[in-house]
Amino acid sequence: MVHMFKMLGEYLVFDSESGALHRIDDMASEVIGLYQAAAGTRPAMPELERLAITYGTDIYEIADEIDTLIDREELFCPAREVTVEQLYPDQPRIKSMCLHLCHDCNLRCEYCFAGTGDFGTGHRSMLSEEVGRRAIDFLIEASGPRKHLDIDFFGGEPLMNWPVVVALVKYCRQRMTETDKIIRLTITTNAMLLDQDKIDFINENFENCVLSIDGRPAVHDRMRPDAGGHGSHDRVVRNIKKFLEVRGKGQYYLRGTYTRHNLDFAEDVLHLAELGDQVSMEPVVAPPGSGYEIRQEDLPTIEAEYERLAQIIDQRRRDGNAFNFFHFVMDLSNGPCAFKRLKGCGVGMEYCAVTPEGDIYPCHQFVGEEQFKMGNVMDEPITLDTVVQHPFKQLMVPDKPECHDCWAKFFCSGGCAANSYHVSGSITGSDPIGCAMQKKRLECSLWLKSRQV
Repeated sequence: MVHMFKMLGEYLVFDSESGALHRIDDMASEVIGLYQAAAGTRPAMPELERLAITYGTDIYEIADEIDTLIDREELFCPAREVTVEQLYPDQPRIKSMCLHLCHDCNLRCEYCFAGTGDFGTGHRSMLSEEVGRRAIDFLIEASGPRKHLDIDFFGGEPLMNWPVVVALVKYCRQRMTETDKIIRLTITTNAMLLDQDKIDFINENFENCVLSIDGRPAVHDRMRPDAGGHGSHDRVVRNIKKFLEVRGKGQYYLRGTYTRHNLDFAEDVLHLAELGDQVSMEPVVAPPGSGYEIRQEDLPTIEAEYERLAQIIDQRRRDGNAFNFFHFVMDLSNGPCAFKRLKGCGVGMEYCAVTPEGDIYPCHQFVGEEQFKMGNVMDEPITLDTVVQHPFKQLMVPDKPECHDCWAKFFCSGGCAANSYHVSGSITGSDPIGCAMQKKRLECSLWLKSRQV
């Protein structure tokens, strides 16, 4: 599918099937518009003649160039039908896990989907070493022949259960030796409890670390107070700086959330970029009426802010002061690969979450929704509920009516199932606001890619 758009005074055309991106002028945009109206075929001569009156006979040369691109399948590339069997020839297998080290937290973030740590249960709990070991064993067994596995040590705040973090890292190393698996470890933390021992251990043992911080002091402290209601920004920044001094070139992300209270979130991205060069800033997911949820009327402001951020990043690249903004990263260098690009997060099929009680859910955002519980790692034998799991298989190839003719489907894979469920009541539903933001981020990514040529 061809997507043509104008951003910051420049026309771009992107073929989502081939992955080809072209910067074009006003004249070419008019001609491509005719091709789009003609379903990707050369427009009728009277249509081209009409344009030639305005633009001159160069119109015909442009049409010839477009025909060449069509023949090379760089524009209006035929759609590729992809099945689950093609994507997963040895069947989908659980290969990634979000392991909840605790359902407790030392912050009381207002927007927390996890209910400030207890996931809405009213019960705060810690993962035991025994349950953690069983979860790791379950992942290894469920992965079958898959060699490369991922575990995210998550919470709540996982550093509150530090002895179990250390014990389970050692157990992962032991099981890798025994099974010839490679387990990539990530830890997600609010950085409040980072001290030198923890910093050294994380840097030695975790391939990735996600550090939560929302941006400028007033923005961060408004949404992320501690359990006593006090701001946490200064403590978090102090600990992040210590961590990154040791981390060096190791992988990490400074991960923030923006709400409708800070729709000028580019300023918060820049605040994070002062700390480190790997930055992510997610839009909040919140119920209507919360006061800080993203609303339909906010979209023009948000889209303009993403464009402003893209301009800032482009200028910083040219000035030699670049940083990596996660949502503007797009790899088009490997050519058309629908198989690779269609694969999403694998919720419920390749990815799962395990709670301190050992309950298995499709992902961390479904934890606490009892109807989505798939099993428990303490069961003998562990059997996943196929009735719960089966609907998630249908998400492995974007097949929603809203996605079928969408140019962005190869990059969002139908969007977040949890967001769709919480917005529409169905994992196969849609999240119109989330879709609009995703498309704008992708357009910014494409614009930035074109500026590197």
